[in-house]
Amino acid sequence: MPTIATADTEARSTPRRKVLDSGLIRFGDFSVPCVIRNLSEVGAALDAAPQSFVPDQFTLILVRKKKIYSCTVIWRRGTRLGVSFC
Repeated sequence: MPTIATADTEARSTPRRKVLDSGLIRFGDFSVPCVIRNLSEVGAALDAAPQSFVPDQFTLILVRKKKIYSCTVIWRRGTRLGVSFC
């Protein structure tokens, strides 16, 4: 039986761990605050509003961990974004 992908259970190459951390979505001269909901070595799920202003490619800054990732949006559902790290 095939697996049905959802915002929380889409097919992943590596497991993600649940987190609740703050971040910044950075593109051009703009920054949008976000909440990081889960994280792996290859991607993350983010909550950001209004996500309609978030482009398909951006830089994610994990504020507390002081890490920076280049991201590509894989899916969008409501205010949640699934991203892969480039």
